[in-house]
Amino acid sequence: MKFKINNKGKYKNLSCRKCKSNNIIKRGFRLTENRGKIQRFSCKDCGIRFIIDDGFFRMRNNEKRITLCLDLFFRGVSTRKVQEHLQAFYPKNASWVSVYSWIVKYSNMISNFTDKLNINSGNEIQIDEMEFKTKGKPSWFVDVIDTKTRFMVPSSYVRSREKQQIKEMLFSIKNRTNGNVKKITTDGFNLYRKVVKKSFGYNKKLGKYNVEHNIVNSSQGEGFNIMIERLHNNVRQRTKTFRGFHGSIESANAIMKGYEIFYNFITKHQAINKCPYELAIPELILTSENRWLELIKLSKEKDI
Repeated sequence: MKFKINNKGKYKNLSCRKCKSNNIIKRGFRLTENRGKIQRFSCKDCGIRFIIDDGFFRMRNNEKRITLCLDLFFRGVSTRKVQEHLQAFYPKNASWVSVYSWIVKYSNMISNFTDKLNINSGNEIQIDEMEFKTKGKPSWFVDVIDTKTRFMVPSSYVRSREKQQIKEMLFSIKNRTNGNVKKITTDGFNLYRKVVKKSFGYNKKLGKYNVEHNIVNSSQGEGFNIMIERLHNNVRQRTKTFRGFHGSIESANAIMKGYEIFYNFITKHQAINKCPYELAIPELILTSENRWLELIKLSKEKDI
């Protein structure tokens, strides 16, 4: 993370955690076993010394090792196999439980940043859901894809498909796509019929709703929503080894949020030969080969 320094060696856009002063200078290093030297800062007004929380504050493992584990997991390697990989290449490795906790922690951290980014979407999105098991009980992964950029807009892992949850997701789509969406394609699930048009509002001047609700019922021979079904195939390929989620709804949602990040920001989409974010969020420039690490640091910048 970079900060501007004035000619006296003080940091301009870094504030003290205690008194919020910007009168900050360097004050030596903190030596850690696994992360090496970490820059320590000092506030000249209140005297407190601190280090920057770049997303790995008080973590006992190296940031590259942690993001390696994230990448391996979302590419299809189980947490236990990830742990075996660490054991083969690093003398002091984490347990598979630690790997799982990193996946949950950093998926939530990054999604808190990426879920607020506006999207330069096309005029059509497709919505569908997949059924899973959480602790043996039915649950659903509801996902949305922009047909132009292939960007997965918001996704949500929920215990049940209820009206309020669908409405919240639709409001998020409406806010993040800046009114670009004019057509929403779903299957024949009755709940969509009730909330899709109402969520996007009615235009009194034109005498019609702001979006067209396109209902495609494959069971009646009306075809398939090809793009969302292809996304589902990718999700199934990653989750087929899970045999259901064994933790809470919250941890399952974090894992699926992590997959959303992997799909949108990490791996190239074959149809567009680039990551979906490059089309959907062109102002977001990620320059590092380790995008997991770059996204984690970006997600913490707003807290500094």
